[in-house]
Amino acid sequence: MLKLQKTFISVEEYFAIEEAAEYKSEYYHGEMFAMSGASFHHNVIAVNVVVALGNVLRNSDCFVFSSDMKIEIDEARHYAYPDVSVVCGNVEFAHRRNDTIVNPVLIIEVLSESTHEYDKCLKFKAYQNILSLKEYLLIDRYSCSVEYFFKDESGKWKSEKLDKPGDTLRLRSVDAELSLSEIYHRVKF
Repeated sequence: MLKLQKTFISVEEYFAIEEAAEYKSEYYHGEMFAMSGASFHHNVIAVNVVVALGNVLRNSDCFVFSSDMKIEIDEARHYAYPDVSVVCGNVEFAHRRNDTIVNPVLIIEVLSESTHEYDKCLKFKAYQNILSLKEYLLIDRYSCSVEYFFKDESGKWKSEKLDKPGDTLRLRSVDAELSLSEIYHRVKF
């Protein structure tokens, strides 16, 4: 991600720039960060997940979104584009927006060298403030490895790691299973 020149912009300026730009940017506390294009494997993994979840959830009340759907993490302070997000039930949008959701139950990020620490630390910490969020997945694009974070019954975040091609992940928030072989289909390390 590249930090744009201007040091502080309002959220209104951010949305105006976003609507006119040919690139996507994330917004964090008055600063705007241009999103760079993703690699071949990053895209293959993200599409594999969207297709797998889309097929499983086709007849449910859940909607699967790709990286073109923005998420409001903290109203007027933090907006991001996760690789995949899922909303179940009514899709709720940010005030006066139809391109920014506020109630994902599941967020999935495909890790890259440039975003690994951001996705795992700062972004995950921010995502935890989304009341509807129940699960967060970090998918490594360099090896068969998925880190799965979920809220337990008491609301505490727990994690588990899966790293075998035969492993299957049970996504409780959407009542679906996702295997690592589906996630990494046609990906060579």
